[in-house]
Amino acid sequence: MTPNSRLVSVVIAVYNEEKVIEDCLKSLQNQSYRFLEIIVVDDGSTDNTQEIIGKRGFASQNWKFEIGNLKLLYQKHHGPGPARNLGAKKAAGEILVFVDADMTFDKNFIKDLTAPILKGETIGTFSKNEIVKNNDNIWSICWNINRNLPPDRMIPENYPKKAPVFRAITKKKFNEAGGFDQTGEYTDDWSLSRKLGIESDVVNGAIYYHSNPASLFEVWKQARWIGKNKFISGNLIRRFKSLILYSLPISLTSGLFKSITKGQLSFILFKLLYDLAITTSVIKSFLKEQKSK
Repeated sequence: MTPNSRLVSVVIAVYNEEKVIEDCLKSLQNQSYRFLEIIVVDDGSTDNTQEIIGKRGFASQNWKFEIGNLKLLYQKHHGPGPARNLGAKKAAGEILVFVDADMTFDKNFIKDLTAPILKGETIGTFSKNEIVKNNDNIWSICWNINRNLPPDRMIPENYPKKAPVFRAITKKKFNEAGGFDQTGEYTDDWSLSRKLGIESDVVNGAIYYHSNPASLFEVWKQARWIGKNKFISGNLIRRFKSLILYSLPISLTSGLFKSITKGQLSFILFKLLYDLAITTSVIKSFLKEQKSK
């Protein structure tokens, strides 16, 4: 079997993604690497996502999904880690690729991402070429200001050659790790490298596009989820440290400074809302709030 004829399973965990899932699938349909299996795992969506991926069979008025090797799976809402584990369990491919429903991809994304694995050079890869799809949106711009990134990049260009996240990994190594952590929290996708004691190799190319939160409501939801992760609210010391770091005086000071230096007055409002969402998650962590989104 040649490297270009080995099956790759693409696992997509979806939760309330009715607005974006079709664009994601269109993008995967146009991949230059054709030996693909697409596995969509609905994580208990409450919008019309299940109707779109189920009853319509990935068909709309002007477009129909044409990759024949397709699996649809459903579970109650537990978060992306458990959903990805379910998809991986049902996958037939020897390489697993994990993507999000709100991503779209350059036509050579799968080819570039999996090439080093297919050549036997590594057990898993990651791409730093994650481009902000909505970099003209004011709240997307503020999101990147908060992360000290240029408006068009999710990951800095000078990112190291190793990464704690696997975008692609052999199924053998995934099973050896026992899959992702099952907490449903923001950092579940870092758990493979921790369990294996190996980081992924960062590849060249493999360009993909991902949207930042585009409204204050989306900023709040994403920041609430981030605030649940173990590095912010995982234990008492981290909780009290976070309550100081994201407190109103520091939030105001940081927000005002960056709004002036970056010439973006809207950042003050963004920063206050973002830090309030983090603080809310930290406080609720004392009450054992669930870690999923």
